[in-house]
Order: sequence, then C-alpha cells, then structure tokens
Amino acid sequence: MRWYADDAMNFGSLHYPDWMAACEGVRAELSRMIGCADGEVALVKNTSEGIATIQMGLEWKTGDVVVAFREEFPANYYCWKLLEERKGCVVRWLSIYDPLEAIEAACRGARLLAISWVNYLSGFRVDLEAIGDICRRHGVFYFVDAIQGLGAFPLDVKKCGIHALAADGHKWLLGPEGWGVLYVDQVVQDQIFPVEFGWTTVKNWADYASRDMALRTDAGRYEPGTLNVSGSFGLRASMKMLNEFGIEQVSERVMGLSSRLEGGLRELGCELMVERDQQTGSGILSFRKSGIDSSRLHAALKARKVMSAPRQGWVRFSPHFYLELAEMDAVIDAVRDSVNSI
Repeated sequence: MRWYADDAMNFGSLHYPDWMAACEGVRAELSRMIGCADGEVALVKNTSEGIATIQMGLEWKTGDVVVAFREEFPANYYCWKLLEERKGCVVRWLSIYDPLEAIEAACRGARLLAISWVNYLSGFRVDLEAIGDICRRHGVFYFVDAIQGLGAFPLDVKKCGIHALAADGHKWLLGPEGWGVLYVDQVVQDQIFPVEFGWTTVKNWADYASRDMALRTDAGRYEPGTLNVSGSFGLRASMKMLNEFGIEQVSERVMGLSSRLEGGLRELGCELMVERDQQTGSGILSFRKSGIDSSRLHAALKARKVMSAPRQGWVRFSPHFYLELAEMDAVIDAVRDSVNSI
C-alpha cells in the first residue's frame, strides 16, 4: 500500500497495469482460499454492500419465503427484514442454535437462506456443509456472511453448495478496512441483476464509446466503477500470506489460542456465552464475570494493553493465529488483575 501511494505520487498512472494486477490478485487469492473461479469474485466496499447486492439483485415476489436468523449482525438482518416490510416477503426467523431439523423444516418452500458462518457475538460456528445439503435438497438459494470465519477456517464453497458469500477484508483476512469480497456462483449470476449499474458493469466496459449494455459474463458485473486500488494491494498481500501459511494451520492455531483462553476464563469463574467444541467453536469467545459491569472490565483490560470488545453486556476476545499461547496466559492474568481491581 505504501508502494502504491509513492508510485502514484511520483509517477502518476504510469504503472497502472501493476495497479490492476493487485485487484486481480485479490480475486486469485480468494479463489485459492475458497475453491471458486476468479470470474466468480467481485470486489466490494464491505460485507454490507455484498449482502445488499444479492438482496437487491434478486427479483422478489409477494409471498416469497426467506429463512434468516435472529442473532445476526445487523448487516445480515436488516436486508431481509426490509423484504418483509417493503416487498411482502415472508421471513421465517430462526435461532442459529436451532437444530438442523428446524432449519430443514423452515427451508421447505423457501427461496433463500441467509446465515453468518461465525456469529459476531458468541463465536458460534455453524455447519455450512450440513446447511448447504438442506438448501440443495429444497432448491434454496444459499447466502453466507463469512466475515468472522473467512481467513480463520477452511472453506470449499462448491462442496458446501454456497451460491453467494460476502466478507470484508479487515477482520480475519487481516486486510484494510473498506474493501471486501463477494463470491457469486456462475450458475446464479444471471438471477442477480446488478442494481448498481455502472460503466464497468458491461461486457465492453473498456470501450468508452460503446453503448452496448450487455452485462459482463463474470462477477465483475457487480462492480459499478473504479476499484479501490490501495485496498487491493493490502488485501492481496494479507490473503496471500494466509494462503501461504495454510488456512488449515491458521485454523488449528486459532482454535488452540481460543481454547487456552476458554480454560483460563473458566478457572477464574467467568461465564462464557456459549458452550464450545471443535465443530462449533471459533476464534471469538465472549465472557462476563458475575457482579462486574462488562464495560468497566473492558476499560480495565484496555488500561493493561489488552484489547477486547464490549458487546451487549459481554467482553469479547478474538485472538488470531499470529499470537502465542504465552500471550493468552498473560491475558488471563490481566483479566484476573482487572477483576480484582474493580
């Protein structure tokens, strides 16, 4: 990103092909990470834009049924709630903790299911493959908000039967804010009209004199204009690092770190928001200590240079693979000291 800023300052657009190569590199790294084709990747500002691209691009009819989940982050809640209020659709609201049988029942006659891979608050990780099998059996469009799992856990979108997936780059992908990815399976691209219709949406986008509005034949149709080049340099680099380290290895380290935290927090008598195991756990865990205000605990930890997030009465930790087990022990010590000081 620094190179790009210096290059633009010193040479203007002389090296423009190198800039575009960074954007294409993001597609290539995502393809490598989730098992899709480069032409199934669009670059978007954030997860919300990716979700909205799918929601607005599909043609809805009164009575269409959507399966969605109450515990979602607002980005993956509001879009579907809006269909209820503005399009006359029916949303079957479930809990992410409901059994697969309940999800299967809700999917009968449904058009789309939208779910987060990993819950932003509890860290609960759903079984994407099992839900994909359900969607496949019932002919349901399968959308996944992957922001809290992508980069931390392995994913094969084809094996899971995912039709579309969105994620911002600034979470577990370790990229800059304001740049993300949208995967759209080639087989459903013609079902999703690019509502943000811009000059790069069309097949002949490089010919400025053309007035042919035929769409691009890849997911680039969902990119309405000039891309975030600086963000692409950063996101390509971070995704390449993760891919080269190996997502399987990242996953093992993330689970090891979070499990170490879990054990230490339980020894301190803290309450975890959900029970965790190797299938449902993730890099996120939220906890609280009886009788202690979580916002005060967060502030006390921050004063000890331990970063957490105060979320709805809980304190959330989310260690990534580059941390060490000894640092988790130091965090537990900081929690103990903070609790004793409040």
